[in-house]
Amino acid sequence: MADEKEEKKIIVDEDWKAKAQKEKEELKEKESVEKQQAAEPLPTGNFSALISMLATQALFAMGLITLEKDKQPQKDLRLAKFQIDMIEMLEEKTKGNLTDQETNLLTDTLGQLRMAFVEASK
Repeated sequence: MADEKEEKKIIVDEDWKAKAQKEKEELKEKESVEKQQAAEPLPTGNFSALISMLATQALFAMGLITLEKDKQPQKDLRLAKFQIDMIEMLEEKTKGNLTDQETNLLTDTLGQLRMAFVEASK
């Protein structure tokens, strides 16, 4: 009967409050970053951005650049060749319609990608 008279103790875990507050702050920060990114306008599309995008994809496919510094880059030479071929097609289709600067960009980029492809193929 003595046990029945003892008051029940309520145990409050204060740690969960701190964790919940931390998660709430992290979520608020993430939402703030997302809102800021959404508010920033994307740059206007142009020829050099297109060539840069295709060249970057080719470099990824050749395994010359990677997003994860500790991870071994994966080579997909077939995809790299496709990206280079796409740039070559743009060179053919735009011949005579580009500025000198755009022509030089295209020529230089193709030359560098072709040399990198030969090295990656070894």
